Amino acid sequence: MNIVILSPGYPAEMAEFTRGLASVGAHVIGVGEHDPRALPYNARRSLSQYVQVRSLTDQDELYQQLARIAEKTPIDRLECLWEPFMLLAARLRERLDLPGMNVAQTEPFRDKEKMKQVLDRAGVRTPRHRQVDDEASIRRAAEQIGFPLVIKPLSGAGSADTHGVADAASLDRVVRLVRHVQSLSVEEYIVGEEYTFDTVCSGGELLYENIAWYRPKPMIGRAEEWISMQTVNLRDIDAPGLQAGRQLGRAVLDALGFRTGFTHMEWFLTPAGEAVFGEIGARPPGGRSVDLMNYTNDFDIYVGWAEAVTGSQFTQIATRRYNAAAIFKRAQGQGRIVRIDGLDDLRRRFGESLVLEDLLPLGASRRDWKQTLIADGYLVVRNPDLATTLEMADRVGTHLSLYAD
Repeated sequence: MNIVILSPGYPAEMAEFTRGLASVGAHVIGVGEHDPRALPYNARRSLSQYVQVRSLTDQDELYQQLARIAEKTPIDRLECLWEPFMLLAARLRERLDLPGMNVAQTEPFRDKEKMKQVLDRAGVRTPRHRQVDDEASIRRAAEQIGFPLVIKPLSGAGSADTHGVADAASLDRVVRLVRHVQSLSVEEYIVGEEYTFDTVCSGGELLYENIAWYRPKPMIGRAEEWISMQTVNLRDIDAPGLQAGRQLGRAVLDALGFRTGFTHMEWFLTPAGEAVFGEIGARPPGGRSVDLMNYTNDFDIYVGWAEAVTGSQFTQIATRRYNAAAIFKRAQGQGRIVRIDGLDDLRRRFGESLVLEDLLPLGASRRDWKQTLIADGYLVVRNPDLATTLEMADRVGTHLSLYAD
């Protein structure tokens, strides 16, 4: 198959999806903004062809480039796994008459209000919600729904510009913070733990499903710099407490008509055991969560995704040997990383259970913690026992410190 992939080298996981396509025998054509020499190694070695464009936002230029390619090499599929360009990919598929998600199918995955309207009609439990676009409509929605609330962008990804609102005073503060966002959703705040439901599907068949647990909720972790956020990929997705979320996830996929590719859904489990929908994207999770799936199962789900989209036999069998946790660290201070404390002790304590270290090196400038979950680096630990995994993850949070100056 001849498959076009938009932005094959960025974000970082895209290089691995590009590798996955090449590994199943696809002729992979990359289209992106980056100089080909700057692409990650796995992307460069996996591409049969690369077209550098001035901007991925210029739909006409992209269409012209792809039309020229199609004159010599018929294009079978066009794939995009990066949230900001999902609608662009859908428009290009329509113009080039390619299979895959069209604009109408993609919009509910990008617009949180349309998403919830579709699910409301299907009887899926969603938070009470209103679409708003100015201060007056925010305040009306707050009065109708009641505190506590969540205010988030309609088309955002992750937790960017997402704020909890406990009362009228915090509403005044958040209204000022979101003035730059054009369209917003005001939603009921759901008390409970936050989980994911991630899938790989082909032709409507669910080939792989995954559940991860956010510790704490991203909205909380993104608000306090001292918190070391965790994503814990769960080994036992058959646990009784998770079945309501799995049923919810399957109902969401059915209601939205999802057929082929990766999905990433977030949902809440209330103290009463109710599963409440959060949001969903027709793409994989970020924050190295796909790598956690691989550490849980000792397989290669990047290849599994490629098998799904090419219609190949799905060979990535979920063994579910481990719980795997990523712990994201934020340096203390500003400037460049000058010291890392506690890492040697963690290495001695955890041994082979510490499977990945990816911390900024000494001398590197620390990142803006408000703009990236990865922050100043992360460790990954794994263990068959969940309690042991959580204990290790918490120790990384409390005993590993990065300092900047």
